Amino acid sequence: MASPSLAAAATGPASSPLALDAIPIASRPPAAAPRKRPVLLLDTRPHPASPTPPLLSSTAAAAAAAASAPPAHARRKKPSHPPRPRWQTALSIAAKNAALLAALFYLGDLAWRWSHPPPPSPPPDRAALEGYAARVDEVEASLARAFKMMQVQLEAVDRKIDGEVGAARADLAVLLEEKRLALEGGLNRLDARAGELGDALAGLSRMEFLRKDEFEKFWEEVKGGLASGSGSEVDLDQVRALAREIAMREIEKHAADGIGRVDYAVASGGGRVVHHSVPYEPKRGIFSGLLGGGNPDPQKMIQPSFGEPGQCFAVQGSSGFVEIKLKSGIIPEAVTLEHVSKDVAYDRSTAPKDCRVSGWYDETSSETQSSHAAKMAALAEFTYDLDKNNIQTFDVTAPDVGVINMIRLDFTSNHGSSLLTCIYRLRVHGREPVSPGTAGFRA
Repeated sequence: MASPSLAAAATGPASSPLALDAIPIASRPPAAAPRKRPVLLLDTRPHPASPTPPLLSSTAAAAAAAASAPPAHARRKKPSHPPRPRWQTALSIAAKNAALLAALFYLGDLAWRWSHPPPPSPPPDRAALEGYAARVDEVEASLARAFKMMQVQLEAVDRKIDGEVGAARADLAVLLEEKRLALEGGLNRLDARAGELGDALAGLSRMEFLRKDEFEKFWEEVKGGLASGSGSEVDLDQVRALAREIAMREIEKHAADGIGRVDYAVASGGGRVVHHSVPYEPKRGIFSGLLGGGNPDPQKMIQPSFGEPGQCFAVQGSSGFVEIKLKSGIIPEAVTLEHVSKDVAYDRSTAPKDCRVSGWYDETSSETQSSHAAKMAALAEFTYDLDKNNIQTFDVTAPDVGVINMIRLDFTSNHGSSLLTCIYRLRVHGREPVSPGTAGFRA
């Protein structure tokens, strides 16, 4: 294929026997490099298909190229770039040469390694290997012995620590047990003393002390009675005789019933048991008399028992009730519950424990249980304590108590017996109303 310069020369007129193929003007370098001269190339290739055309001059060639080129508005002008500095060009050439040199060195090294392989390593010395293995075995044996010795020492230390800790724990347990027993004994003694103090305070509260004016009045009366017969002043012997007489009367009064208080429920004074829960009837045997006797008699619990075991009224189970009609209408102040003394008792588990006392006034003897239940009011609730005296008095705690002539004792538990509960004696204390017309319970 003919070049564009030759084609232009073939169509244009011939100017000279030699034609120069000039570089187009658009491909010339910019004005920044004016010293560069255009290079003229001679097209000397033969064309056998056609006769040799005449050569064109550079001016004719440029004209032909301009005629064959597309219009100027159809060509796109390439953006002009500023020429690079010489130092940047030199640096780029140097970098490329360095990279080429490194690649050549790497290829040379690979060729050298391939042509000169490393010599084979000499076989290991068998004796040296055996010596090394022996040293390793010796170190392992030494470590095993040291580990075993450490384990034995740790076990010995552990056993010693366990022994010392066990001994210390045993000593501490013994010491704590001794302290606990001592503390428990002290608490029991303190509880007993507190109970005695409570009983003493209750006894003091029940005593009827005279006020100062009443005592002075009584003393004036005594002085008048003693001095009336002799006509002289009262001497010390007369005072002693009077004090002895008063003390003997109080002793006789206390010895008559044990506590020195009037009992309005006693059978000999007119009290009687009107209702009670199911009585306990023991089987006939040697010990039947110790559990309430052969024939249960509810009147026993309002009669003096004189501390004899078995002289009580027994009811079935651990709960029950009794209702007592008093001698007359009274304003209740306290109730006394008695059980057999622990010094002569065979079994104290039959004593009642949690109790409640209620009272009301029964105007007619024909009232039913439902009718007087509406008038019944609680007087006191208490717990009978076996660690205290066998005769225990409990004050009425209900406020504004009026006149009553019926009393009911309910107990919901005893001190351990599931067969029966024994009531040795129940007493009711109080005072008679000033006016008989005030009969009736005022809640």
